Amino acid sequence: MTQFVAAQGMELPAARPTRRGVWPALRRRPLFWSSVTMLLLLVLVSVAPGPIAALFGHPDPRACDLAAGRQAPGGSHPFGTDVQGCDVLAGVLFGTGTSLFIGLMTTVVCLTIALVLGTIAGYYGGWADALIARLTDVFLGFPFLLAAIVVLNSVPDRSPLVLSLVLALFSWPTMARIVRGSVRAVRDSEFVQAATALGLTHGRIVLTHVLPNTLGPVLAIATTMVGSVIVAESTLTYLGVGLVQPSISWGLQLASAQSFFQTAPHMLFFPALFLTITVVSLITLGDILRDALDPKGRS
Repeated sequence: MTQFVAAQGMELPAARPTRRGVWPALRRRPLFWSSVTMLLLLVLVSVAPGPIAALFGHPDPRACDLAAGRQAPGGSHPFGTDVQGCDVLAGVLFGTGTSLFIGLMTTVVCLTIALVLGTIAGYYGGWADALIARLTDVFLGFPFLLAAIVVLNSVPDRSPLVLSLVLALFSWPTMARIVRGSVRAVRDSEFVQAATALGLTHGRIVLTHVLPNTLGPVLAIATTMVGSVIVAESTLTYLGVGLVQPSISWGLQLASAQSFFQTAPHMLFFPALFLTITVVSLITLGDILRDALDPKGRS
């Protein structure tokens, strides 16, 4: 078949994994719809926190009244106020955008690095594979939280972008190994061998045959990673080495509430609730996508 196609001057079409049954499998799962709905609501909140907060009478999370500090939920403050008299609900809504930005930015950077290095290691093998494998071993050898704390303590500006880049610096090796494994599996497929026999360049084979068959499972894992990054950001901020004022995030709210948990538990409860809902929705969606894109799971 390959010789006939080559003789006719034709090219084999890029093979892609079958998507038959993926969408029906997804739409029949209530958890898929609940996760997507919740994430869409969170995206809406992150895009327009001011107008949504204004519906409850407090469009500015920095408009505080010291005399109204640590008020319990109720009245004009549905989530209560913090120690400085700021509306907790407004802070939670404005912190949504910060947390989602850090999670998405970190994942995008990790995914970009992982796709480049993982594809080179998995497709070419040899010394390139060995070199990249040793590089990932070096980064995996650092304890994640300890390494992030050391780097963040040495930077003068801990903005959301800086925090995202630091988290990505120590998060890409695991995803790179996943990409490498997927690329190696696709590289040995018959349609890739046929494309090689037709004389296609390596770059064209990678772009039209290898990557399209690798991205599905990797993107499913990346969805799960977004939730893990949000948890890491909140943890670092809670420990005092993450974001700093005037940034607004769930981690900062949790850090400021730790000393008042017994007297004002609402300060800790509502940011933690939004954080939990976001992370659980992302992890659930990632697990569902991974199962749907796994041919063994659909068989």
